[in-house]
Amino acid sequence: MTGQQARAGAQAGGQAGALWGGVFASGGGSAEVFRALNDSLPIDWRLVQQDIAGSVAWARALGRAGVLAGDDVDALVRGLGELSDEASALDAPPIESGAEDVHTWVEMRLTQKLGAAGKKLHTGRSRNDQVATDLRLWVREAALGVVHEIRDAQRALAERALEHAGTVFPAYTHLQRAQPVTFGHWCLAYAEMLERDAGRVRDAADRADECPLGCGALAGTAYAGDREALASGLGFARASANSLDAVSDRDVVVELTSAIALLAVHLSRLGEDLLCYASSEFGLVRVGDDVSSGSSLMPQKRNPDALELIRGAAGRLIALPVAQLTVLKGLPLSYNKDLQDDKRTLFEAVDTAGGELQLTRASVRGLTVDADAARRAASGGHANATDLADHLVSRGVPFREAHDQSGAAVRLAIESGCALEDLSLDTLRSVAPATEQSVFEALTLEAGLSARSAIGGTDPERVREAAQSWLDRLA
Repeated sequence: MTGQQARAGAQAGGQAGALWGGVFASGGGSAEVFRALNDSLPIDWRLVQQDIAGSVAWARALGRAGVLAGDDVDALVRGLGELSDEASALDAPPIESGAEDVHTWVEMRLTQKLGAAGKKLHTGRSRNDQVATDLRLWVREAALGVVHEIRDAQRALAERALEHAGTVFPAYTHLQRAQPVTFGHWCLAYAEMLERDAGRVRDAADRADECPLGCGALAGTAYAGDREALASGLGFARASANSLDAVSDRDVVVELTSAIALLAVHLSRLGEDLLCYASSEFGLVRVGDDVSSGSSLMPQKRNPDALELIRGAAGRLIALPVAQLTVLKGLPLSYNKDLQDDKRTLFEAVDTAGGELQLTRASVRGLTVDADAARRAASGGHANATDLADHLVSRGVPFREAHDQSGAAVRLAIESGCALEDLSLDTLRSVAPATEQSVFEALTLEAGLSARSAIGGTDPERVREAAQSWLDRLA
């Protein structure tokens, strides 16, 4: 099919490649600058299979309503199936067709194939309910794809957690050494964050699970009255309840892009953690060569660029739901052309999230942990001061007093230039009289980790169990 043939088949009141020529003067045309901004085929072409699926359902609904004869329905369904194959075979949006958008292209090609029967498909339907339906069909599938990528990233984290369930690692508050944990415990912290993200993405998909098709431009349709059957045929849980709301609602875009924005924040935090740990100043982990780059000037450089890309993408992903909210905040009911850019926002969010999750998975799997350096770091900064306070509590000292006495012991260790466990028993007793000989066992890294065996703690056995539980769930 040539572009000239396509445009000839799409004439509607002089508006080539458009569905809305009715009242416009014959022989006129849209200004080039208007078409450049108005035509959306390069963007919404991604909805072509959803548009075809919705069109098949609509043709059958018109048949059930007695609006279309059985032969017309059969011809439309067959023709739409052929269009599905044709669209799948295209490497790029068919912009040479002159079609204004994906809906126009489908109807143009169908009419070229079937003649008058193709012109009957749009009976009682508007592009407003059509695009709202396409969008929701796409979101349900895309959300599942994002969840799948989240699961792969979680699996990588759980695998490393199991491997490093007992690898001592420093944990920080205010970027100061706080208490020892295990590297596996750190990995599972991000697995938990991603689990909440997966839940939010699924929630967005669940709220997209209602069908706007049959709402017409804004007031409903005079045809195909059984909208529940129509919704069910497309796999939706229900039909949308109000036509004005259905054609103008873009909550689904805001919700999914917002869920992705928070996902991006979590991935950015993971990237920032690892960037710190991989720096020469920390020296706790090494990032894999396959997600690193070098310097064009300095031959020795190994730059963890993947982690910086993960961190940097969060800014753009945070902006996308804000952009959509800003569009929506001043729109009157019902449909307005402002909504056309929602697909660009949505597609960018989903595409970027998928790439960031894949990069996160590769980065986590390629990490090398310097267990000796991590152990030294976890031992420094008197990170076992809380363990001393806990020992005193076990001897009957009220915690607030134990906290003060432990702090005094830290001051003594700082003045002596040594670790808490290197102070003599007598020195410890000078500020903490209840201290017993068993304190030296309590102050070891292993004892401190094992003591935190409550649910959610960093006891290596707890971490091992939690990591295995994650892997079982993700299998």
